[in-house]
Amino acid sequence: MDFTIHTDEELEKSALLKDLFGDVLPKMEAFKHKLTQEGEERGIIGPRDVDIIWERHILNSAAIVPFIESSTDGQRFKTVADIGSGGGFPGIVVAACLPDHEVTLIEPMERRVEWLNECVDQLELGNVRVVRARAEEYIHTLKHDKALHPFSVVTSRAVAPMTKLSGWTLPLVKHSGQLIALKGRSAPAEVRKAAKEIQKSGGRNPQVLEAPIAEGFEPTHVVIIDKK
Repeated sequence: MDFTIHTDEELEKSALLKDLFGDVLPKMEAFKHKLTQEGEERGIIGPRDVDIIWERHILNSAAIVPFIESSTDGQRFKTVADIGSGGGFPGIVVAACLPDHEVTLIEPMERRVEWLNECVDQLELGNVRVVRARAEEYIHTLKHDKALHPFSVVTSRAVAPMTKLSGWTLPLVKHSGQLIALKGRSAPAEVRKAAKEIQKSGGRNPQVLEAPIAEGFEPTHVVIIDKK
C-alpha cells in the first residue's frame, strides 16, 4: 500500500493534531516551532525534513506512547530512559504525553544535550532529566551508584541495529521491564540476527509489532523485548 507524506501545512489545517494530542498539543506545537526555526541549522533535522516535521519526527515518536503506557500500567513508579535521545525523538514527545512518568534522556553529544535542556525548559517538562553519557557509560554508573535504579522501560529511535542496541539498552531495564524501540521495516530481520545478543543481555520474548500513527499514515514498528 502506498502512503502520501503529509506536510506540516496540511496537518496544521486539519483537526488531526488536536485529536491525537489533546491538551498536550500546545507543548508539541512549541517543540515543532523550535525544530522549524533552529532544527536544520543546529543539525537536529535534515533539510528534507523541514516541511514534514510533524509526520517524520513528532507523530512517529508519539506512536510509541501507547506501548509505554501499556507496559507501565499499574506501576507505582513509572520510569523511562531514552537512549541516544538526539533531538528528543522519542524522549521529549514521550515526556510531554506522559507527565506521570519520570523520563531520563541519555545523550552523549554536548550540542544535543544543550538542545534537549533547552527543549525541557521551553516546554516546561518537570518530569525530565537530561544526562550526558554514552549508554555503556550509564550502564557502568548504574552498576556502581546505589542511588540509581534500572528503568521500567527503555526506548530508542534510529540509534543502532538490534545486534548493538540490545547490549546498550537491556542492562538498563529492570526485572520484568521492557525495551521498546522504534524501528523501521527491517525490524524482524534485525531481531532474528540479534537473537544471541538479546539472550546474552537478559532479554526474552522479542516481538515486532506495528505501531499505527493515524488513518492514512504509514505505520512504524516497535521492537518489544521483555527483561528477565
